[in-house]
Amino acid sequence: FVFVACAPAPTPTAVPTAVPPTKAPEPTKAPAATVAPTTAPAATKAPEPTKAPAATTAPTVAPTTAAARPFRIAVIMPSAVNDLAFSQSMYDALLAVQKEMGGKDKLDFAYTDNMFNVPDAAAAVRDYASKGFDLVIAHGSQYGASLADIAPDFPKTSFAWGTAVDTFASKGVKNIHAYTVLADQGGYAMGVMAAKLSKTNKFGLIGPVPAGDGLLHINGFEAGIKATNPNATISKTFTQSFSDAALMSQAAQTMLTNGADMFTGTSQAVVGAISVLKDKNAAWFGNQAEQVKLAPKNVVATQVYDWTPFVKQLIDNTKAGKLGGEVMTGTLKNKVLVVKYNPDYAIPADVKKLADDTVQGLIDGKIQTGVK
Repeated sequence: FVFVACAPAPTPTAVPTAVPPTKAPEPTKAPAATVAPTTAPAATKAPEPTKAPAATTAPTVAPTTAAARPFRIAVIMPSAVNDLAFSQSMYDALLAVQKEMGGKDKLDFAYTDNMFNVPDAAAAVRDYASKGFDLVIAHGSQYGASLADIAPDFPKTSFAWGTAVDTFASKGVKNIHAYTVLADQGGYAMGVMAAKLSKTNKFGLIGPVPAGDGLLHINGFEAGIKATNPNATISKTFTQSFSDAALMSQAAQTMLTNGADMFTGTSQAVVGAISVLKDKNAAWFGNQAEQVKLAPKNVVATQVYDWTPFVKQLIDNTKAGKLGGEVMTGTLKNKVLVVKYNPDYAIPADVKKLADDTVQGLIDGKIQTGVK
């Protein structure tokens, strides 16, 4: 036999189970600060939701994203807003109320003036109403029929007109107010003054048409003259035009030639009459709006229509949902009518006192004009 020398068999690898297994590395211990896994680590807590700042806490009502819109008024006027008469009296009132309320952010108004043509005025009324104005004022007694036709088409809009006393409620219209003035009151007080100031005892009274507040003023002026001087000579005429200054001028010239030295009149055409008096020794008593600037040496006093209280009342009515049905009457007592003296005209103290006493008597009811 041949023996082949063999390398000794290697020691068999120990059965794996017999070899002590390599110990798995000890898990890295969580830092002491870390809480046991059963409790979420403090560091990994869901963050508290950021609290809204106090100023932005959700209100119970959705926040307003824009300032409240202003109250909106539209006005249609028969003449220019600077006519120193009927139209300007309303324009001045709107400016005064706008300022009192805090400016255009509180009261916004638009106007269309020189609306002598009634169909054009009616179209303007309808246009303003369709644009969503809260209150539409037709400032002229010639606009009533148009307003009565238009107002029912805009039941959520308030309308007003004057000088007038008809709200058309009898026709079923529910959203028209009316306003007027007892213009005979201021006319009467100034007639008393004129009777005391006249040197010729002759008086000239000029109006546009024998109707409305203009007629009341002229008749009141006449009544004041007669109450103070029953023997006065009074010339009275109506030109049949609210705008024709030339006709007013002609009428004044005729009266001046015949000896009149105290005059009154009404409408935007009075500039024609006043221009005739400027270089003469004659006095003028105005109506509707302050007229001193037309002739500072001739204008003694003016009965001013201050529509401010009525504009405020119309705004309040509209906000309260009362869109029509009220007739507002201006008087010396409620200060819609105000007799304003020209501080640069030399009114004798006794005449001024008599005028003041007359105004107070009319306010108290102790004096009546007798004008119907």
